[in-house]
Amino acid sequence: MDLTEARYELVISVDARRSGEYDDVDKPRMRARIYRVLEAAFTHAKVARDAVHMEDRGDGVLLAVASRIAVTRLLGLWLVEVHENLRDENRALRVPLGLRIGMHVGPVRHDARGISGRAVDLACRLADSPVARRLLDAEKADLVLVASNSLYDDVVSGGGKFIEAARYAPARLELKEGEVTAWFHLPGRPAPEIPAEPRSSAGDPSTAGDRSTAGDPSTAGDPSTAGDPSTAGNPSTAGDPSTASGPSSTGGARSAPDTSTGTDGRADGDEAEDDDEDEAEDDRTAGRRPEARYTVHGDMSQHHDNVYQQPVHIGRITDGARSRKERGE
Repeated sequence: MDLTEARYELVISVDARRSGEYDDVDKPRMRARIYRVLEAAFTHAKVARDAVHMEDRGDGVLLAVASRIAVTRLLGLWLVEVHENLRDENRALRVPLGLRIGMHVGPVRHDARGISGRAVDLACRLADSPVARRLLDAEKADLVLVASNSLYDDVVSGGGKFIEAARYAPARLELKEGEVTAWFHLPGRPAPEIPAEPRSSAGDPSTAGDRSTAGDPSTAGDPSTAGDPSTAGNPSTAGDPSTASGPSSTGGARSAPDTSTGTDGRADGDEAEDDDEDEAEDDRTAGRRPEARYTVHGDMSQHHDNVYQQPVHIGRITDGARSRKERGE
């Protein structure tokens, strides 16, 4: 054999679906199934073993079939046998084995280590294309064939035994070599509907960085209050311990100090102290033991991540402390 001479051959690239999900125990079994399926198909299609060059690719097989074998036999009877053998294998499997097959005819060079050439590259790219992957999953199929545009024009379009051009659907593929047209076929089914390419979140205004909310003052910090003019400087929330550490005051812009006072000229904190003293007096009059209460002095609105920026004192006031306060001690 002249290793420098290229010969026109049918290149077949076979890849297993989701091969990365097989562990070290299951992967050898998966590989054995692929070889059983392919070799039985060659036997039933009466393709001589010496007419087939076969290379192992770990999770698949690369083949080149000599030009003395009619391409129509591979596209027709051989593909039917592959599909039937694969279905037989999958009947006993919980997770069925799926195969993606790329086909192209072109010049192939053989050497001591295998085969090479653009025809080989294209067949491999077709089998590994994202469209082939999506179609196999979307249709829950066992097998998808991806034929090159030239193979479709030269062979498939002319028909033949087990070859129906109407069952192929075209799609444009972006490959490393550029944009090409490929034809997709699911054995035993009508022409497939090519699944649309999923929208990527990157660069998508509806998802990237959540642009629907990024920079929106109504969602910065707490979506319910941050940046809301109806709550900024509101005396009903400023200085309230129940809101000082809540999500409405953390993560967003710091609130302006609350300088509002009650209608009688006293600050809200002073009114709260008077209310506490009145409740304590009611407890003493009714003969109940007064409960310990807490009072807060200082501006509670100036803090960031619960670190207060102004002097704040939180003290415990008991009945005895109130009595001393009333006596002026």
